[in-house]
Amino acid sequence: MNLRSTTSTTTKWYPVYTNARAEKKAFEALTNKGFITYLPLHKQLKQWSDRKKWVEEPFIKSYVFVNIAEHEQSEVLMTKGISRFLYFSGKPAAMPDRQINELKLLMSSSFDLEITEESLHPGERIIIKAGPLKGMTGEVISRQSQKQLILRLESLGCSIIVHVAASYIKRF
Repeated sequence: MNLRSTTSTTTKWYPVYTNARAEKKAFEALTNKGFITYLPLHKQLKQWSDRKKWVEEPFIKSYVFVNIAEHEQSEVLMTKGISRFLYFSGKPAAMPDRQINELKLLMSSSFDLEITEESLHPGERIIIKAGPLKGMTGEVISRQSQKQLILRLESLGCSIIVHVAASYIKRF
């Protein structure tokens, strides 16, 4: 069932905040209403007590992107699983088509991607909270990327390049 009007109007991409862990259901509900939507997904190996399985998880937690005209915002907000629009300067934040296309291209690449809100800087004291180096403390010497950190690990007495997800490290 397509509820969208057939008149030609200018549409923009809007990031929409979803309820917790409702990205896929919100995406489906918006699609069923006839909206052009995008939900970046990436494959992740999940482990349960009895098995491992590859599953598609939302790459950006709690967000779905929808391409709509301004007058369709209220219909989007009345969709199950949708919480709110993101605002910038008092108006719903719109994204250029170019950014959505770049995100789609990045998601279709074979690069090992990780999203993090962590911003590690040289001199910060850290502890590794997961992986084979779990529990080691050290200091960030430099950051080449989110997955390539140069750390001075005290227990080893030297600096080493560690290919570790930033999410495995926490400040203390």
